[in-house]
Amino acid sequence: MTATVEGPRRTRRIHRAWFVAAITMGALVAAAGFRSSTGALLEPLEEDFGWSRATTSGAVTLNLVLYGLTAPFAAALMERFGIRHVVVASLTLVAIGSGLTLVMTQAWQLWVLWGLAVGVGTGAIALVFGAIVANRWFVRHRGLVMGVFSAAGASGHLLFLPAIARVADGPGWRYASAIVTVFALLLIPLVLVLMRDRPSDIGTTPYGAPDDWEPPPPAADDVGAATVAIRTLKESARSRTFWILFGSFWICGWSTNGLIGTHFIPAAHDHGMPATTSATLLAVIGIFDIAGTVASGWLTDRVDSRYLLFMYYSLRGLSLLVVPWLLADVVHASLFVFIIFYGLDWVATVPPTVALCREHFGIEKAGVVFGWVFASHMVGAGVAASYAGWIRQGTGDYFAAWMTAGGLCLAAAVSVLLIPRFAPRRGCADIGEPVTDSM
Repeated sequence: MTATVEGPRRTRRIHRAWFVAAITMGALVAAAGFRSSTGALLEPLEEDFGWSRATTSGAVTLNLVLYGLTAPFAAALMERFGIRHVVVASLTLVAIGSGLTLVMTQAWQLWVLWGLAVGVGTGAIALVFGAIVANRWFVRHRGLVMGVFSAAGASGHLLFLPAIARVADGPGWRYASAIVTVFALLLIPLVLVLMRDRPSDIGTTPYGAPDDWEPPPPAADDVGAATVAIRTLKESARSRTFWILFGSFWICGWSTNGLIGTHFIPAAHDHGMPATTSATLLAVIGIFDIAGTVASGWLTDRVDSRYLLFMYYSLRGLSLLVVPWLLADVVHASLFVFIIFYGLDWVATVPPTVALCREHFGIEKAGVVFGWVFASHMVGAGVAASYAGWIRQGTGDYFAAWMTAGGLCLAAAVSVLLIPRFAPRRGCADIGEPVTDSM
């Protein structure tokens, strides 16, 4: 009788980076949902407390501004104290801010809880958080992963906002706030179990890293997060590349959240379109945004990021210039084509912008640099929202607002071609020499 000795079986294990990516995407979806839920609660709060629209919208404005300005400081905190600790603290802050609204009685409490606490908490786990995870945990498919993270924001808006609105309209806004609180608390143990700061923490390397890959040195522990954020801004501000990315992303925020996101419904209503119809079109933009951003991430792994941004901003600018002639009391085919295209292009700019931050400023600084660039996006959105409102009030229509946004996008398209070409180091397609483009 002959015994057969079988060799050891090889089993392919899923790289830990994918588990980190999964919990990151969950946190990004939740953060987008938490932040956008404020819009669905304005009217219920006004009816319950008798507050004015200026009072409630002021809290939302504070929420938006802090959402953007928190990003660079949150990135610095993640570099010093670790991703996991910052994400857990942010989710706890969101839960506290949302939970305490159940017992609030004064308008200033709304500003502190929804404006300050939820604004800072969600801002700390926004796209900058995703950029740091993608840069640290992935070499192969990094652009694709960043595209998926970017799309998580749109899906969070789509998943949470309708549900929050239905609950607020049914049982009441307090039940909606309770949903946000419970969901934030449920995420905390998942982050503690699945999230790790760096691959080296568990004795592995980033997904797709070459055999000679070496981790970058960690940030110094004796430097405060605010100091890191401000110092990085000062260092980056000497670079022409930083200002081009800062300015182009400011225009990105102007032409998306600031103009379309805020004024598309009233602009369409000026042409006789029902608000329910235009709101549905915005939801369609969100659906196509997911596909467009993931596709942009895939392209970022294969195409020069400067050329992608040139294409995105050029097409966006040209499409905005024709919007006044597309709006009507019904949805014609030409308007629906615009909606589909704008959805595909909505935040397709994020993956190549993150890639350029990494290439020109290094992996360890990229998170903080993108934090400042992302802050410009939200400031641009805020300026555009006020500018378009002023144009509408002063002229009776949005024509000048559409033309301004289209022209700015075309200017952004030209500017990104002025970014120096990235030159990778020999033997490593991931890390390049610092580009000398001082102003």
